[in-house]
Amino acid sequence: MLMLIVEADGEAPRALRLARFPSRIGRQADSDVRLAGWRVARLHAEIHRIERGFKLVDRGSLGGTWVNGERVVEYAPLGDDDEIAIAGYRLRVHPRAEEAAGRPHIALPTGGVRSSSPGQPANDALAGVEAPGAVQQPDDPDETDHPAHADLEWRRLLHRRLLAAIDLRRQDIRQLSAAQLQQQVEFVLRELLADERALPPELDRDRLVGQVLDEAIGLGPLEPLLRDDTITEIMVNAPDEIYVERDGRLERAQAAFTGEDAVRATIDRIVTPVGRRVDEGSPMVDARLPDGSRVNAVIGPLAIRGPAITIRRFNHRLYGPQDLVSIGSLSQAMLDFLAVCVRARRNIVVSGGTGSGKTTLLNLLSNLIPPGERVVTIEDAAELRLAHAHRVSLEGRPANAEGRGQVTIRDLVRNSLRMRPDRIVVGECRGGEAIDMLQAMNTGHDGSLTTVHANSPRDVVSRLETMVLMADVEMPVLAIREQIAAAIDVVVHQARMADGRRRVVEIVEFTGLEGQRVLMQPLFRFDRRASADGTGGRFVGCNNVPQFYEALRDEGLDPDLSIFRGPT
Repeated sequence: MLMLIVEADGEAPRALRLARFPSRIGRQADSDVRLAGWRVARLHAEIHRIERGFKLVDRGSLGGTWVNGERVVEYAPLGDDDEIAIAGYRLRVHPRAEEAAGRPHIALPTGGVRSSSPGQPANDALAGVEAPGAVQQPDDPDETDHPAHADLEWRRLLHRRLLAAIDLRRQDIRQLSAAQLQQQVEFVLRELLADERALPPELDRDRLVGQVLDEAIGLGPLEPLLRDDTITEIMVNAPDEIYVERDGRLERAQAAFTGEDAVRATIDRIVTPVGRRVDEGSPMVDARLPDGSRVNAVIGPLAIRGPAITIRRFNHRLYGPQDLVSIGSLSQAMLDFLAVCVRARRNIVVSGGTGSGKTTLLNLLSNLIPPGERVVTIEDAAELRLAHAHRVSLEGRPANAEGRGQVTIRDLVRNSLRMRPDRIVVGECRGGEAIDMLQAMNTGHDGSLTTVHANSPRDVVSRLETMVLMADVEMPVLAIREQIAAAIDVVVHQARMADGRRRVVEIVEFTGLEGQRVLMQPLFRFDRRASADGTGGRFVGCNNVPQFYEALRDEGLDPDLSIFRGPT
């Protein structure tokens, strides 16, 4: 089914539903689209259904059939941005989903080669709308009630007209500031809406303007999700499939992009300001948003269903030490012990799986560093937000299009040793930089912090061994283990529980090397057995006192040993 809007000067616009093809356009009374003008031929033109949409065919009329200001004999596929002109009448496809045989059908073509087509707008800053009909139809009839489908087609149409309007005005939007660009684009959008007489009255115009504005100069449907502080992760699986994480649980968002090109444009707006690129030669990219949120994007040909985006959000406010205690991430005893470790310049590794809260805890520990010390942070994509006055933040850089200019984490770790750091904080060790980090910890840079992906504190050893071997160093495994045992003092292991909460489930101390085995003793753990108050678990001490506490006593400190006392 195809719906056409027919307009003429002095006449009210009318909507016609075409279900029989070819549909005839002409002056005859039995025409599917009857135009009464004297210049209209009895059979002026026809609309045919083709494999990939609809085709307009002129039937040899004297006045001709015009599309977008050009006379055509055949024109395919018809899109919602095309205006057909016949003897003073204007016809265009209505951008709206229709019900047919109990299933939704978007009455728009799905691409193809046109016999005549106008030039495309060249404003890259506003690009990002897909070819006509690129919206996928849902396989599940229940999905038709999804609110994102209600005004999706109007967003597509208005976005296309916005691009054309900006292009016709020959305005260089790159010369405008962000505020000026937003004001100018919103003004053009409201002008376009004021001229749109076929807009359904139930459609919220202000919301439509906001959605198109977000997609034209912002991050599209991701903008309201990024303003929601309860969302911790945003996952775009396909243009019309967006999921979010709240309180550790996934749910589908009531939002959708207008198509794959809109997703690609959003990715470009994210990666370009931070000096990254994504294209067919480099289809994966890691980047960050201005607020520090971590972004990973994958495009085709790797992403089969369309460009995919994953955004790991960080709270706008920094977590304080007591915040983690109040939400049950760790106990007060654990926090007191970790504060002692940071002040006593112990080397700490935070381990855990993906999404277990390692970076949040690393950020908190980094903010416990005394203010008089110089801190150098090293990351792939800058995420840490230290409330520390004396800090230097370094960020890695990928290779450019020519394969040059790459700066790895290992390069930055080596360079940081020449920057007179008191503490080195590496966002995550995931490769050959592990050997340089271990050497730094063993050569006077005590009190350094980093994170490692691992399933347990014991697994940290094997993970570090593997990463050291990735550095192409000729070292026997025993020598690597000696470096690990000498460098690392404490491992803090985090996990995400079944209910979505993130907790410190174990804190262990590395105590040395016996034979070929790294020795470690547990200090704290999370007892997963149901506690008396029904919370499902509790933090307990393991009745072991850290070996370095003896050194603290020699320095005149009197640390509290009762915090390590286990359950009675």
